[in-house]
Formats: sequence, C-alpha cells, structure tokens
Amino acid sequence: MFYVYVLKSKKDDNFYIGSTNNLKKRFTEHNSGEVSSTKLRKPFDLVYYESYKAEKDARKREHNLKLRSRAFAQLKKRIQESLK
Repeated sequence: MFYVYVLKSKKDDNFYIGSTNNLKKRFTEHNSGEVSSTKLRKPFDLVYYESYKAEKDARKREHNLKLRSRAFAQLKKRIQESLK
C-alpha cells in the first residue's frame, strides 16, 4: 500500500503533505527530525491519510493536494474537527 498523509505541526500549526509506502516509519522520521524539510517544525500530529494500491495514484493525489489550493481547501473543510 501507498499512503498520502497530512501532518500538522504542533510548533507552528502549519501543514505538511507527503506520500510513502510505510506510513508508521515515515511519521517517526518526521517527528525525530530525520526529514530535512520538516525538522525545524517538529513535533507533528498525523491528521489525515489516504491509502492507495498503486504508487502512481498516491503520487498523483499528493501532487494535486500540494499544487492545487482548492483541493487542499476542500480536504480541510471535510476534516475540520480532525484539524483542531
């Protein structure tokens, strides 16, 4: 399985969108400072994820959420309670 995930920084309340084939390991890497793009914003909460059988589908969804603000805005609307 491949996953698209959304993390919320407990430090600055900003979001990070990523994809991986091992969600548990990747979440641990983010929170331990092993990911250079997020190490200054740790710790994180995992607020949302989607699973896909095909990596290409997961990458396409990640790309869509990152580059299309409307797609991410709609997702945030749908998961409002999870973002608190």
